[in-house]
Amino acid sequence: MKFIHIADVHLGAKPDRGFSWSEQRGKDIWDSFTHIAEICESEGIDLLLIAGDLFHKQPLLRELKEAAYTLGRLSRTQVVLMAGNHDYISERSPYTSFSWPDNVHMLADRDMDSIYFENINTEIYGFSYHAREIKEPLYDKITPGCAERINILLAHGGTADNIPIDKNALLRSDFDYIALGHIHKPEYLAERIAYCGSLEPMDKNETGERGYIKGEIIKEEEKSKLHSEFIPHARCQYKRIAMAVHPGMTNGEIRDSIREIMKSQGENHIYQFSLTGKRARDMVFDIEGFLGLGNILEAADNTLPDYDFIALKEENEDNIIGLYIKAIEEGEFSREFGEKALYYGMEALLEAKNYK
Repeated sequence: MKFIHIADVHLGAKPDRGFSWSEQRGKDIWDSFTHIAEICESEGIDLLLIAGDLFHKQPLLRELKEAAYTLGRLSRTQVVLMAGNHDYISERSPYTSFSWPDNVHMLADRDMDSIYFENINTEIYGFSYHAREIKEPLYDKITPGCAERINILLAHGGTADNIPIDKNALLRSDFDYIALGHIHKPEYLAERIAYCGSLEPMDKNETGERGYIKGEIIKEEEKSKLHSEFIPHARCQYKRIAMAVHPGMTNGEIRDSIREIMKSQGENHIYQFSLTGKRARDMVFDIEGFLGLGNILEAADNTLPDYDFIALKEENEDNIIGLYIKAIEEGEFSREFGEKALYYGMEALLEAKNYK
């Protein structure tokens, strides 16, 4: 039985609102979801598992129709989904009255339910969120009913407010695979227990690759063999770049360096640049100008001025500047704290004295 496991698609989200690329990010999320369906069709996938938060919020009827059309076109793949904490089933949710295509099955109850597909001898267990938060560890005592079947648990949680998960309890549960959602970073808790992560990154803190898990389960005489792997799929990544500068660098040189980095790593990605190292004492970086060079979410100046402390100490041995340098040098500070105190204090003292 071949399967694909996705979660936290967040259809309807528009990350980075207020930035020029936000609208495109919203389209990317829909396109990424559509591409998963295309992969299912082209690779003959038996089962598509959606472990919660298919939608970013309570879905609109038109959004449900779009998703249903995409999934309903699959000629072979059965789809099983659940509602997560973002798209939980409220009393007014369109989920309650929506009719999915024949190959799409929603585990919509608030209590544990299951669906069995005889042709692939596979039973999927799960339930949907009916509230934004569920603080009880509802997965801890779940066990499959028939050992001869391929048994899969579809689950969403892993935090204090959203169904705390005990990995050891899941390991004891005897499921052949546990498809987890809610945590956006892909991670295997064990060979048969995995977060596939979000299909696309949702904000600047979600660095690294995002995608889905593809796997195959073969079961004979109550024993199963699983092969699965994480497949990168996201159309863009959030990238944090620490760019070392030196005192001789100009704004023009930094702009060219930023352009070269984005060209080499991909102009479709979204960047956060941090300038590090030493700058000339009179240098003022054009941070606003850097932000206009492409998909740059943040640019920060974390450089330090290039002071010659030996010369400054000799030139100012009889005033507060020299005394301050001496006090820091003789103080019992950590190296990091002492260096910052020396640079920031010197900058303030020199500015106050109009020394620059």
